[in-house]
Amino acid sequence: MARFIFITGGVVSSLGKGLASAALGALLQARGFSVRLRKLDPYLNVDPGTMSPFEHGEVFVTDDGAETDLDLGHYERFTGVAARKTDSVSSGRIYSNVLEKERRGDYLGKTIQVIPHVTNEIKDFIAIGEDEVDFMLCEIGGTVGDIEGLPFFEAIRQFSQDKPRGQCIFMHLTLLPFIRASGELKTKPTQHSVKELRSIGIAPDILVCRSEGPIPQKEREKLALFCNVRPDSVIAAQDLKSIYEAPLAYHREGLDQAVLDAFQISPAPRPDLTRWEDVADRIYNPEGEVKVAIVGKYTQLEDAYKSIAEALTHGGMANRVKVSVEWVDAEIFEREDPGPYLENFQAILVPGGFGERGTEGKIKAAQYAREHKIPYLGICLGMQMAVIEAARNVAGVKSAGSEEFDHEAGKKRFEPVVYHLKEWVQGNAKVSRSAQDDKGGTMRLGAYDAVLTEGSHVARIYGTTAIDERHRHRYEVDIKYREALEAAGLCFSGMSPDGRLPEIVEWQDHPWFIGVQFHPELKSKPFDPHPLFKDFVRAAKETSRLV
Repeated sequence: MARFIFITGGVVSSLGKGLASAALGALLQARGFSVRLRKLDPYLNVDPGTMSPFEHGEVFVTDDGAETDLDLGHYERFTGVAARKTDSVSSGRIYSNVLEKERRGDYLGKTIQVIPHVTNEIKDFIAIGEDEVDFMLCEIGGTVGDIEGLPFFEAIRQFSQDKPRGQCIFMHLTLLPFIRASGELKTKPTQHSVKELRSIGIAPDILVCRSEGPIPQKEREKLALFCNVRPDSVIAAQDLKSIYEAPLAYHREGLDQAVLDAFQISPAPRPDLTRWEDVADRIYNPEGEVKVAIVGKYTQLEDAYKSIAEALTHGGMANRVKVSVEWVDAEIFEREDPGPYLENFQAILVPGGFGERGTEGKIKAAQYAREHKIPYLGICLGMQMAVIEAARNVAGVKSAGSEEFDHEAGKKRFEPVVYHLKEWVQGNAKVSRSAQDDKGGTMRLGAYDAVLTEGSHVARIYGTTAIDERHRHRYEVDIKYREALEAAGLCFSGMSPDGRLPEIVEWQDHPWFIGVQFHPELKSKPFDPHPLFKDFVRAAKETSRLV
């Protein structure tokens, strides 16, 4: 039966609970334990699928089709454990489940209350799969004191009481601000955060304190005294140059040992940190640099493309180069020539997105990459824009566009080379959708198989002709344009197994120009870079040598 570690936060949000959870999971794996990580979010959205990237950052998608918080991306990247639908839940989903049960009469006419009905629903979620792993790490989103989070804190308090003594511990992440004017590191915010946590019945076993620098011994002892934890359970979380140094940094601070001590696991297995030492070496000792332009529409918030940025870093590590990313607003190219903006980059990446804004700029970016033989990777909408560019400028379909944009405008302006997918096959079942469906959870989501063309660039890159990748989209390239586009030189090198849905396109006379309908960045890891990103950065590295 799993031991449970509940990770909470205080003082302010965005301190790095997700990263701390992921790093701890990696450290427990390094000691030979199996782990699973979960995120419990207090917001009332059922999931982040309909939330703006400016509001919430990227949406991470699992193999089984869940739209989740971006922290699950950290969990996967650090542990290699594929996340599932049962690894992410929000207040909205919990309340929705409770109300559905009430409508069915499952509660036998009882008055439905936060305690016990909502908290029981949360506890049931936490317990899913508890016999599968040695450690279950559960991160609670937000901070202590948030009104939305109170049912979650009450649920984990109850859960720890329901389990045998010693099976659950609490790790609390707080901020230790340094007041530069007085030259002091202040412990009072952490003391108040712990006081708030204890007022709802939870006493932390481990304190992880985010700070700009080391925590002096005097402050450690003060925190231990006033927060009622052992001095060696006060862990410094210092600012790092790379997130991939976090497992080594937390190990040096003794986080994994503090966790094992809290569970009274002795003697503790010795950790094998070879994987993370190699990762750190590749990060901090590159043998060159390449510049990649990401031409997108959510460039004001880098978290909107978090997995893409990390996958490029992984590709750089595999090639022993530093990947310098510059975020370019696609709307600029709707007014100006992209040449002056893109001529100094060794590669161009156009990511996914929704809606018409910025799409003409993305089309121009794809055209520039094609005409100037610059490595290009188009992901989801980035693939569709590359296909539209090819249709307009090479295949002679001058009015080529997407049904998505005509739908928004309310009139037909384009010949829909990209159309709204209304029916597809998932496993052995047929799935149907319409434009009038609810927005949430109605896309083609999760892992789907694809068949690659023998001898194509992508078949060489993957080293196989059978792959599966994660999807998140409503619109598809229309297969009826395949013949005209292939006659123009754009090869449909990856297709769904039934041959109906284009998955990958590539220009065969181009050094490296590939568009994919799926999201390869979601499966990339620092110790196992995705093949497409690995080869994309290799191509960029070759381009830099030619400059």
